[in-house]
Amino acid sequence: MINKGDVAPDFELQANDDQMYSLAKFKGKKVVLVFYPMDFSPVCTNEHTCLVNDLGLFNQAGVQVLGVSIDHRWAHKAFAAKLGISYPLLADFNPRGAVAAKYGVFEEAKAISKRATVIIGEDGKVIEAIDHGIPNVPDVQQILAAAK
Repeated sequence: MINKGDVAPDFELQANDDQMYSLAKFKGKKVVLVFYPMDFSPVCTNEHTCLVNDLGLFNQAGVQVLGVSIDHRWAHKAFAAKLGISYPLLADFNPRGAVAAKYGVFEEAKAISKRATVIIGEDGKVIEAIDHGIPNVPDVQQILAAAK
């Protein structure tokens, strides 16, 4: 898994809003990459519900939240609509898990990413990288505190 202090690898992925996103697009801004296994799974649903509920706190802190999973953007569209997600959900779909692999969070045998959060500073370096474990809902307050 990527480590604190490492330069975060750039990427370009399409999101549920049909736009292309790259890490370079957010240069000079803190970014929270939320890697998660799959749209609509129970823990992922709880994780994103927590993020939606606290998104205003991330916005107030000037932090951009980006969800990343191996699902296709069409699945992301449905997931975002169901949960009221307004931050981009990026499709690490083709090649499957390529961005997650760059960050060291792709579980090749399962063809999913780990449930992990990578917090990137304005300088493009990793502030914190947290492997939450697949069955665990991340502590959004812990993530927000690290991002601040």
